[in-house]
Formats: sequence, structure tokens, C-alpha cells
Amino acid sequence: MSFKNPVEAGYVYTYLCTKVGNKILLTNSYGAVITHIEPKHLTTVPIPDAPAPIKNRINECIVQSYALRDKSNALVNEAINLLTKELHFPSMENFFKKPSATAFSVKLSDTNLRLDGSYHLPIVDRIIEHLHRYAGEVTTIGDNRVSDEVILPGRFKRVYVKEGHGRVFIGGKQLWELNPTNKKYLSPVHHANRIASQLELCENMTLITCSGTIGKITLVGKHWENWTASQHVIRVIPADANIAGYISVFLSTGFGRCLLVRNTYGSVIDEINDDQVRRTPFPLLKNQDIQSQINSLALSANNMRYEAYMLEQEALKIMNDEVINA
Repeated sequence: MSFKNPVEAGYVYTYLCTKVGNKILLTNSYGAVITHIEPKHLTTVPIPDAPAPIKNRINECIVQSYALRDKSNALVNEAINLLTKELHFPSMENFFKKPSATAFSVKLSDTNLRLDGSYHLPIVDRIIEHLHRYAGEVTTIGDNRVSDEVILPGRFKRVYVKEGHGRVFIGGKQLWELNPTNKKYLSPVHHANRIASQLELCENMTLITCSGTIGKITLVGKHWENWTASQHVIRVIPADANIAGYISVFLSTGFGRCLLVRNTYGSVIDEINDDQVRRTPFPLLKNQDIQSQINSLALSANNMRYEAYMLEQEALKIMNDEVINA
């Protein structure tokens, strides 16, 4: 969708993100299994024509919000580059190039009670050997210097309530969304104990998808504080703020994700569990200043995402209060 006036872009985006605008947009959807809309459907969506000053304010919020998202992504990339440079990892393409041999042997003493070939891929051993060579120390995520706790909630029957009457509840598919769509609301009456002990999210937790799609990583921002997530997401509670961002950065690299995914089990739906995450190798750098810098970059990026979220919420508030419900 393109606009003759750039100001209209942020304005229309905000309108389509509101409950009213999104509901109107989806009335044109079709498909019994996979929902679709076509470009021609957008031409029939009515858009309220607000005064120029209101459009400008809304658009400016959205422009600033997306600028902060870009800066956040740049900081995360900088942190990942610092980590890979400090650990002397070559490019992902070179490190993960397909081996010429498709068969390999494993000592019985190294099987770790796993007979599935994917657990014993040579690339995993190469990564661990590389970490031992260049890191100051290789420990595990379960080390109390790294994490206070690793939580995998138990399965439970969910009781949902209307918005405003429960805790925001998200799933693994929504972890990479700044403001997750299709949020549900979990009953605080039926799930009070489980929310307090297992489901509640706190700022600087690292979340890891552990069922279906394995190894999606995100760092919980301030705007997700007190939200809840499903039992298909493992929570890593950091030992303190000095390592919270570093955990997320390492696990977000291809090398960190490979160490997580190698634990995958399940014949139909892929799974990993909390004990496997605790035992995942984790490097502490020789240069503590670099490790602190990586951690700071990740936390700064996370704070920018919070600011971006708040700006988008401000745009939505203006749209709802001064346009839709005016």
C-alpha cells in the first residue's frame, strides 16, 4: 500500500491496528483453513478523514516508533557481532557448511542416553570445542551465575476472560511481535497460583519456544511485565541484570540456537524441556568488559523496544479518543 502523502501512511497503519479498523479489514477475509485478503479488498475499507493536525501527530508517533525499532535491531546486531568476534567464530556460512560425509560414529560413552542421530551432529561438537578454545569458561545456562531459575510451566486447561478482566496471555508464535496480535486474557481467579509460580513474565527474562518451533528467543521488555505466556515457552530468569542481555544475545546466535535445537525430541511435535536448557553449554568471556558491553547493548535495545511500544500506544490512543470515538 502506497500513499501520495507520507503522513497518511502512519495514520492508516494506526487505524488498521485499532479494534474497529482491524474488524472492518477482516470482514473481507476468506478461506476455510488459511485466511486471505486481496489488495482489491483494501480499496473498500472505509477510513475516517481526520483533521491534518491529528494525522500529523499520529504519523509522527508511528515514525518515531519504527525508528526506535530499527535502532533496537541495530544494537542487537552489534551485540551479536561483538560476541562472534570475541569468540572468533567464522561466518555462519563457513561454520555451518554441509559436510561431505552424511554418516558419523559416536562413542557409546558419549551417547548421553540419546540414540537419535540429530542429537549427535558433528557441528554441535565443533561448536562446543570452539567455545572451550576461545571462551574464558564454558559453563551451562543452569549455572547460578547465569540463571536463578529455568521454568517450563506444566500443561493446564485454560480459562479465558474478557479484556480488562484477566492477565494478557500470549503464545510462542507471538514472541517476535512488539505488540502481539490475537492476545487472550487468562482468568486470575482460576489460575492465580500457576500465574504467580510459572506463567508470569518479568522484565529481562529470556523466553525460548520449546514446542513445535524450537528456539525462538526474545528478551522480555518492560511493556510485557506481568503478562503471561503459554506452557510452550520456557522462561530463563537471569541471575541479575548484569547477564540478562548477554544470555539472550548468545542464544539468539546461530551457534547458541544450534546448542538448544540439538536437544529436540518427539516423533510428531518437536519438544525440548527445562532440564535440557539448564544443561545447554554457555560461554563466559575472557574479556569481562566485552561481555558487559554486549549485555548493555541488549538491554538498551530492549528499552528502545519498550519506548517504541509506548509511542504506538500513544498513536492508538489518539486515534481512538480523537477520531473513532470523538
